[in-house]
Amino acid sequence: MTEPIRLFITGGTFDKEYNERDGSLYFKDTHMAELLKLGRSLADVEVRTLMMVDSLEMTDDDRQVILNQCRTCSRDRIVITHGTDTMEVTARLLGEHITGKTVVLTGAMIPYAFGSSDGLFNLGGALAFAQSLPPGVYIAMNGRYFRWDNVRKNRQAGVFEELPPV
Repeated sequence: MTEPIRLFITGGTFDKEYNERDGSLYFKDTHMAELLKLGRSLADVEVRTLMMVDSLEMTDDDRQVILNQCRTCSRDRIVITHGTDTMEVTARLLGEHITGKTVVLTGAMIPYAFGSSDGLFNLGGALAFAQSLPPGVYIAMNGRYFRWDNVRKNRQAGVFEELPPV
């Protein structure tokens, strides 16, 4: 039997709700249980909510909480849901300080509550990558994974990509 995967929730578009009265997006609760059920996941997953914040509002202190939780986690395989706007910033911090564990950050460009979210697909990919990649820190989006030190969000195209050669 495989070791359980720790799934840390930090917020981001994954878990945003739509306020029909004023058109704003806000956080209420995580949709993770629904996502795992809808995806018919058979992975052994332990879900923990660390925070519910938009990644544009994530502070250095918030990132330290994520780092500390990853460091002290008894599991060697970790998935983190995270807002896409600063996901690579958090990945860099984790990549510089975590060894011996496989940590995969993932997110969504469209909220789950909208019904057309990429979140379910990205979550499935992240869980698979967490079980199959060697120790390291990665970002998993759109069926691909990227090393923490070789990734950026291309805001014009709305995708993650490898950094261009220097």
